[in-house]
Amino acid sequence: MKTSKNMNNQQIAQLLKAVSAALLVKGENQFRVQAYDRAAVAIEHATSEVKDLWDDGQLTSLPGVGASIAQHLDELFRTGRVKHFEEIFKGLPEAMFELIQIPGIGPKSAYKLCKALGITKARNAIKKLEKAAKDGEVRKIEGFGEESERDILQNIAEFHRRENRMLLSFAENLAQKIAAYLKKEPAVLRVEPLGSLRRRCATIGDLDLAVATNQPEKVVDHFLRFPQVKQVLNKGSRKASVVLFNGRQVDLRVQEEASFGALLQYFTGSKQHNIALRTLAQKRHLSLSEYGIKKVNGKEKLFRFKTEKAFYNFLGLDWIPPELREDTGEIEAAQKHQLPQLVTPEDIKGDLHIHSDFDVETSHDLGQDGLEKILSVAADLGYEYIAIADHTPSTSQHTSQQIIDLLKRRREYYEQIIYSREKSENKRTIKVFISLEIDILPDGRLAIPEKAFDYLDFAIVSVHSSFRLSRQKMTHRVLTALAAHPKIKILGHPTGRLLNEREGYELDWEALFDLCQKKEKFLEVNAWPNRLDLPDTLVREAVKNGVKLVINTDSHAADQLRVMPYGVYTARRGWAEKKDILNTLSLAELEKKLGV
Repeated sequence: MKTSKNMNNQQIAQLLKAVSAALLVKGENQFRVQAYDRAAVAIEHATSEVKDLWDDGQLTSLPGVGASIAQHLDELFRTGRVKHFEEIFKGLPEAMFELIQIPGIGPKSAYKLCKALGITKARNAIKKLEKAAKDGEVRKIEGFGEESERDILQNIAEFHRRENRMLLSFAENLAQKIAAYLKKEPAVLRVEPLGSLRRRCATIGDLDLAVATNQPEKVVDHFLRFPQVKQVLNKGSRKASVVLFNGRQVDLRVQEEASFGALLQYFTGSKQHNIALRTLAQKRHLSLSEYGIKKVNGKEKLFRFKTEKAFYNFLGLDWIPPELREDTGEIEAAQKHQLPQLVTPEDIKGDLHIHSDFDVETSHDLGQDGLEKILSVAADLGYEYIAIADHTPSTSQHTSQQIIDLLKRRREYYEQIIYSREKSENKRTIKVFISLEIDILPDGRLAIPEKAFDYLDFAIVSVHSSFRLSRQKMTHRVLTALAAHPKIKILGHPTGRLLNEREGYELDWEALFDLCQKKEKFLEVNAWPNRLDLPDTLVREAVKNGVKLVINTDSHAADQLRVMPYGVYTARRGWAEKKDILNTLSLAELEKKLGV
């Protein structure tokens, strides 16, 4: 694989995935393979550029990046290559590392396809595989067939549809860094994000920022001196565009403070919201712009607005939160003073989906931290309660009785920690629920025996495999599992989507909403940055149908509890209020809802 000193997070994650793939194909120790996988995931979802962390000597602050991998990354940033990785890649076709980017093609399958089809070079590797599949060559390979061939073509099409968009968490962190730099210039009075970032969309294209200032040219010049600027695309007296070393484009717009509210409204969007707002204004013979509002064909001066609230109020509307500006009824609600009181991060009382480092011998990834560290972060966040919801033990490596014994031992382990903690502090500080994230098998069965529920306070069920079932079969699978036991309360990451990686599976949402209402089950809004699942549009439908939601982080390290706001943003985009969210309840109210 090609490497350089200036690789961005996405490229580094891809490099580490390639190392993991090479180790797997060569039959190396499974723990080494998993170590590189964990590091790749951590880097892929990091909110800071890894090279920046390296500059600050903070590489090992990333969960999953231990001393050994940090040493290899240090070599990469110093020299542009890693000799150890080059040794690992020897003897393997370059094309293999291109093919593993396609959903559904694992390292061993990629290696087998390369060998059988004679695809060796990275260049055009995916194109060559696509041609071979269209020509019916893949089905001839041992272990593949017509169905595999169709899946490969479908997955290649999905791969090509991906956009090079930033996750919300990464874009927000990058914007905050640039804003912090801008504020060092005294002429900067205020900095705000614009566009899809301000509306808290799940993924972001280019980064747009607005600055209030009475010295625009001074601010533009300061912006162009930002240390991470690689190329200046254009410069004007009130705006500029640059490309950073990480390949991301950043656009800056500046405005006098007196008109900053109009600029903020105009460039926050969405396009559909602004069109609807402009239509409303035209009926009143008004014209809207980034500078303010004026009467059509009138001689009156331009009305300028320092704040967005004043801008919306001038049009007879309540201020509309940016998350709602998608032209889905928010303007009509603002006219009638009926906008929802959206849930806020401060409303959240706890996190009910956290993975710990207790080894339940799962086939999935373990958490990185123990209960004490998790509780320390939860205390910082002011939580009343948390739930430890590790993955289920591997069904292929354990009998039913072994799974029961493992979960019994796990409960006893945590109860002893909780007892000792409460005894030493002479009070209960944070309630710990002992839960589990249970795999839903393809036929709707659960990955644990019924007796194992004796050792759980409640359970989450989630789909982690066989994502391409038909809508009918997937609906039957999910509904069967969700109704299988009274302790099952939550459906985790309900669509199974991975942003920029995998589309969600299809479900009969009306049937799911109906079951949730009748059986009092809850749908998760998973705050993990590349999930944000339930998506905002389905949050809106759930709320309309009276289905209650729970916002969780699905964190695999203690500090990841801090990604909760991204789940809240997603819920807000779906018009969710505090009353719609399970984990805004007090502990006593929650225990009643969970039947604990």
